[in-house]
Amino acid sequence: MSPSLLDLDERRFPRPLLDAIGFREILEVDRQAGAVAAVYEAGMAFTHSDGAIVQGGIAAAWIDNAMALAVAARERDTMVATLEMKLSWLGEVTLGRHVVRARVLKWGRTVVFLEASLGSEADVLVRASSTGRLFPSRK
Repeated sequence: MSPSLLDLDERRFPRPLLDAIGFREILEVDRQAGAVAAVYEAGMAFTHSDGAIVQGGIAAAWIDNAMALAVAARERDTMVATLEMKLSWLGEVTLGRHVVRARVLKWGRTVVFLEASLGSEADVLVRASSTGRLFPSRK
């Protein structure tokens, strides 16, 4: 499905927040599966170690945001609050553009289980899993 069909509700995904974390675009959306691929870009302000490595909290924010986008892709009027998130670092996240792929694993009445990866299929830098609390969007 076309990424343009995932309308980013400014109340749920405020543009200033998306800009602050380096969100650039949605590449793919699968509404039925509750899956998205989104691009985030790391500038020098996001790094440590003389600009070589992206600070882990920034990458965690990308992953958390992509998981929320996956929930929105599956159920447009549903929001998610992250209850817990586990990150496994498999490589260094560096300056530049990165793709985060997030998807719903299991959708319950009030709880959702999600997973995500940052990097390419050939070179995954971070793997993540999360449990979230589902609730109706506040209109």
